[in-house]
Amino acid sequence: MKKTITITTPDSWKDISLKQYLSLQLDLENYKDDIDAQDAFVLNKLCNLTAEEIQALPIDTYGKIKDKLHGFMNKVDLPLERFVKIGDIEYGFEPNLSKMTYGAYADITKYETLTIDKNWAKIMSILYRPIETKKKNETYTIKPYDGIIDEAKWLEVSMDVHFGCLFFFVNLLMDLLNFTLNSTIATGDIPVKLKQTLARSGKVMQQLLNSQTAILKK
Repeated sequence: MKKTITITTPDSWKDISLKQYLSLQLDLENYKDDIDAQDAFVLNKLCNLTAEEIQALPIDTYGKIKDKLHGFMNKVDLPLERFVKIGDIEYGFEPNLSKMTYGAYADITKYETLTIDKNWAKIMSILYRPIETKKKNETYTIKPYDGIIDEAKWLEVSMDVHFGCLFFFVNLLMDLLNFTLNSTIATGDIPVKLKQTLARSGKVMQQLLNSQTAILKK
């Protein structure tokens, strides 16, 4: 007897939560030497298909689903979302990174990498905090960092927000490295103010370089 199933496939990273993504990454890492198994886990985690349902799919249907998923999964360099609404609360991205409090900076830099892994929800909870004031020109202030990290809510936020935040830092790092290189070539030395900036941000830069390695591996 034939069984008819309805397959719902995500159209973009907006349809996938951080919780789903982390679960998928764990399976992909465990089966990194088995491409067929990795493909099956993608369909299992993102389309809610069981192993039996995947095995029973016609080959052309299987191929179409894979193509649709891979079509957006390779596009992760997304724009930063400065405002994120979770429930009834609107959160704002740290509006001035150069004036971030030492407590927030210290809590972010205690992790080895600044990348989307098991610690990422904690980092997002530090970078995004409830908005206190917001003006028409989109200038805003957010709640001061109090050391309380609520990572659970960020696990349900869609991956377009998370990738946008990650690549904001990745692109910032690349711009800073390029500026440093060009400045050194032009003047033969790095300006004193830039040296001070690099000294303060050295830990974050190393985290991002580590994250670049992790991204390239994936």
